[in-house]
Formats: sequence, C-alpha cells, structure tokens
Amino acid sequence: MSESNEKLFATKFMLLKPEKMGFFQLFQVLFGRDIEEKDFVQCLEVIIEPRSYQKWLLFLSLLVQKLLYSTADILQCFGDIVESFLNPKASYNYNVFMLVFNRIQGKQVVNKDSINYLSMIGHMDKRVRLLDKSIKYEDPNKYNVALSMMASKVSYENKAFVHAIVVDHWKMELIDCRDYWNDYQDKATTQAFIMLEKGEDHDTYVVAFRGTEPFDADAWSTDFDISWFELPDIGRTHAGFMKALGLQLELKNNVVGWPKQIETDENRPRAYYSIRDLLKKHLKLKGNENAKFTLTGHSLGGALAILFPAILMLHEETFLLERLEGVYTFGQPRVGDGTFANYMEQNLKHYCIKYLRFVYGNDIVTRLPFDNNIMKFDHFGTCLYYDRSYKGKKMEDEPNKNYFSWKDMIPMWVNAFMELVRSFTIVYKYGPEYQEGWVIRFYRLVGLIFPGIPAHCPQDYVNVTWLGLPSYLD
Repeated sequence: MSESNEKLFATKFMLLKPEKMGFFQLFQVLFGRDIEEKDFVQCLEVIIEPRSYQKWLLFLSLLVQKLLYSTADILQCFGDIVESFLNPKASYNYNVFMLVFNRIQGKQVVNKDSINYLSMIGHMDKRVRLLDKSIKYEDPNKYNVALSMMASKVSYENKAFVHAIVVDHWKMELIDCRDYWNDYQDKATTQAFIMLEKGEDHDTYVVAFRGTEPFDADAWSTDFDISWFELPDIGRTHAGFMKALGLQLELKNNVVGWPKQIETDENRPRAYYSIRDLLKKHLKLKGNENAKFTLTGHSLGGALAILFPAILMLHEETFLLERLEGVYTFGQPRVGDGTFANYMEQNLKHYCIKYLRFVYGNDIVTRLPFDNNIMKFDHFGTCLYYDRSYKGKKMEDEPNKNYFSWKDMIPMWVNAFMELVRSFTIVYKYGPEYQEGWVIRFYRLVGLIFPGIPAHCPQDYVNVTWLGLPSYLD
C-alpha cells in the first residue's frame, strides 16, 4: 500500500485517547467546544455534533476507559487473589494472609501457565466434553456450532490447558495457541488458538478467538472504546476491535490501517496477519485440497471472528474466502454500521460463507454499541435468539436491541430471578452435567441488580448449543 493510500485508508475516523487526558479534562467533553481539537479526541474532520446525548456517550466512554487505565493494577491484583483461591493447585501461597501480602508486593501468587490453572470463565462452566450426547458428527450443522462454542469457551484458558483439552481429550491437533500484539496498547492483549479436526469428507481448521476476561482492564477498554473508522466503500467499523485484530500504528501519522503485507515480527505477531499466513500455509499443503476453516469466538472473540473475514475481503484474499466454511459467534457485540453490514452481507453471500450469530436472553454485550442515530452500529447476518428455556427462533435482530429501556427493565429483572431459580433446578430436568457451581450462581445474583450481565456468560451459550439447536440450522 502506498504512503498516500495509507494516509487515506479511512475517509473519516474518531479516535478516543483517554491516556492523554486527566479526570478534570473529562468535563471539557460535556461543557467545552471544539472537542475534536483536544488531544484526547482525534478526528479526520469535524464530526462531533454539539448535541448533549452524543457528548454524554463520549464522556462515559472516556470515563470508563480512564478508570480502567487507572485501576488496571488493582483490578489485576484482585483478580489474582480471587483466582488463587479458585486454583489452589496452581497457587504459590498456602496462607491467605501471605497470599494477599505477596500480591500487594507485586509477587506472582498463581501460576497462570500451569495445566492446573483454570480461568474465572472456566470456573463458571467446567464442562470440557465436546458435545452433548444428542449431537452427532453426521449432523454437520449442529456439530459445527457445538464444536465452535466449546472451542470459544476453551480459548479463555492457557496454552497448557488448551493443549490438554484439544489434543488429549478431544483427540484433535493443536496448530497454534498464542497471544497477539496490539500496537495501540503496546502489549500482547489478543489471544486465539487454531486446531485441526480431521473429518471423513474433509479436514477443518477451527480458529477460536478469546473474549473479554473479567479482570483484564485492557480487554474491557477495548469493549468500551467507541472509537471508529470509516473505510471507503466498506463503512464504519469499531476501532477498538480493529486494533485488537492487528490494525497498524505508525507513530508519525498516527494511523496506517490495513496494508496487505507487513514486516513479520515473531516477537510481536499481529492476530490478523499471523493467522492469515498460517492458514494459507496449512491449506496449501499437499493433500489439503478439500480442507476448510471456520472462525468462532465468544464476546470480544466473536467480534474478532467476524471482522477477520472483513479484512480478507478488503485484501481480496479469494483463496481463503473460498475455503472459509462458516463464522459462528456467541454473545457478539456490534462491529460496524449499516453500510458495513450491507458490505458484509453481500460478500458473505458471494463466497457462500455461513454466518450464525447466537444471542441468549438479555445478554447486554449483544446490544452494544448502540443501534441509534448517533452510534449507527448495526448487526447483520442470521440472529438465533434463545430465551431462558433455551428455545430459539430465527430473527432479524434480538428483542430490546439497545438494552436500556425502562419498559423492559421489570421483565428483565423477573427473567434474571427466574434464571437464578433455574440454576438450582436445571440439574433435575437435564441431568448432572448441567449442575451449576457457586461462581456462576454469584453472577446470577449480580443479575438481580444488573440484568443482562450473567446472560453473557458462556454457561448459557453452551446450554443453547446442547439443548436448543433447531432444524432451521440446515
């Protein structure tokens, strides 16, 4: 890509930079003028209108990101202490007082690389069996969805655990599992793994992107960042998710975007480029003429899974697009505007790529960023919506699509209470594998105050794929 093209990779953009502002400057967002001229808001042209609602959105996004940046160490410290209690076999401390004291001193209190270590997400749902007994390999649509969800759940774990599950338990081949570099956060904050499933008619490479972990301030900052880029003929896309996928940063001009090729850096691999090149290498191997690949992820991982083919389309990577069998996302947030949605719909249809977006109940993440006249973010593709009985239906969009609705709050609280009750009764209806532990029940209690948060947990999405997959998947 030429220098001139690099500078014009976006026709418009708005980048929020909370690291360049103090808390006092936050109020300039609400009461100041010419916001786009401030150091903490960068725009290609004047696009911030003097409307209070839009300013409030900017204020809240910057405030949350600033708080996350300021409390990242505290959040991580708290998370390490909690996970030390949850993972006694991976903990270096055997005394609660020493555990807290050592973590405050900055010492490692839990070995997160141990095969005995299980993430907070993993403790919410410890199931690792690949499929429910009712799902057979001979039913490829249901099988691929169930496989994708379990891969999305396992992606939250460390490499040793992923290897043990994929290789030893599922009897598949682990191709790669690593952390990927985010130029804008200047650290490796994106995780994914690739596994190979050998089938009777063709082999399938499954790419699973990790979602947001509860104590990861960097990932939460990505989620709450409402920055965006508008690409020519493609549309507006979520900048935070693009950054996590490997959007290029060039310090002099701030943004370079998506050159088709970049210099390889093994110490700082970028998710899109590294995974793309690895897939090309394996799919071009002798004997792999019929091999395909699928993309999947939960939460932030789902956003990365659907943005990955968008960049393949941008780069006209026909070889990979023709080998992409399907994209399956669970609890995925919105990733672009209506123009981007139309662009993706047309290309997914052109390349015959199946895209299924699963939404459970009042999952708040699937309703963000907002689909309104200010944010202008739209979902696209097939939405499969499920209620608390795990009964699904095919919809254009999920109910209560922007979540914050006073008339829907009481029904959401009632639903959260019934989900808590179901936590104690589901085992009697479906058997011991559906038993819920105290970690997920704690989250269900949180749902009585903030309905929609526990609905985002992988627990219910696994149940959806085991209990609620309908015939219209065919």
